[in-house]
Amino acid sequence: MNKAPITYTSFAGHRRIAAGSLLDNVLAARDALGGGASEGPVLVFDDMTGKVVDVDTRGSAADIANRLAALTPAVVAPFNEADSHQPDEPRGRGRPRIGVVPREITLLPRHWEWLAAQPGGASVALRKLVEDARRSSAAKDRQREAQERAYNFMSAMAGDLPGFEEATRALFANDLTRLNEITAAWPSDVRTYAQKLSASDIETSA
Repeated sequence: MNKAPITYTSFAGHRRIAAGSLLDNVLAARDALGGGASEGPVLVFDDMTGKVVDVDTRGSAADIANRLAALTPAVVAPFNEADSHQPDEPRGRGRPRIGVVPREITLLPRHWEWLAAQPGGASVALRKLVEDARRSSAAKDRQREAQERAYNFMSAMAGDLPGFEEATRALFANDLTRLNEITAAWPSDVRTYAQKLSASDIETSA
């Protein structure tokens, strides 16, 4: 399954100046800085984390594009620690490797006894338990990530705006209705982006 592209959003003061790829945002930041705007700091935010991204706006558009291309990490196949121990070991018959990474865990004897009695043995039972836990906590995990994402942005951009502390309390209480009420007086672009980041089903496309 293809992952959604990583996107960014830039602000000059409280005004949004770009949204989309990192290159588009860096160019917009360069233009805002070059224009000598006095409306406030120029910042680029990662849409997935809400954190400020440190960017280099020096040079021409081609210079910036080349610099970003050089910084983009290559796509590397997932590292399989189990394979790294015996790289030349011939593969025998049986089930293919599924990217299992060995780790040491500590359990009480009764836990091992229970796991050993499960169909497929301890490893299969542990994987099923982990997958079940991941599925059951998925909604809470998305909510927590959204809260952290919005808080990162709000701390950087709205710390001096009216109702900031009350807004953060509403955010972590998951009271988005109250959050929207408090932020109603905030600059429109800041309010809209904070609301976007606080949504647990956020899309990363611009």
